[in-house]
Amino acid sequence: MSKLKLGPLVDDKPVKLTVELPAAVHRDLADYAEVLGHETGQPVEEPVKLIAPMVERFMATDRGFAKARNALRERKASTMPSNAGQT
Repeated sequence: MSKLKLGPLVDDKPVKLTVELPAAVHRDLADYAEVLGHETGQPVEEPVKLIAPMVERFMATDRGFAKARNALRERKASTMPSNAGQT
């Protein structure tokens, strides 16, 4: 059995987005949903539900993004007015 990067989907309140995908990407997404359903024993009725966990996983494992995000947070923190000395 293959080891996919996604596990069972969590039922969460969604934020609605409209996205256009190339046909080949949609076909791959549908195939991924089918394979994931076989692996987890939980059929994925709507392949579109895979997009959020895939994007989440991608961002969580992207080291370049993590470094850039930390640098951004540090820049934001250093430009915020300090409340030191105020009571």
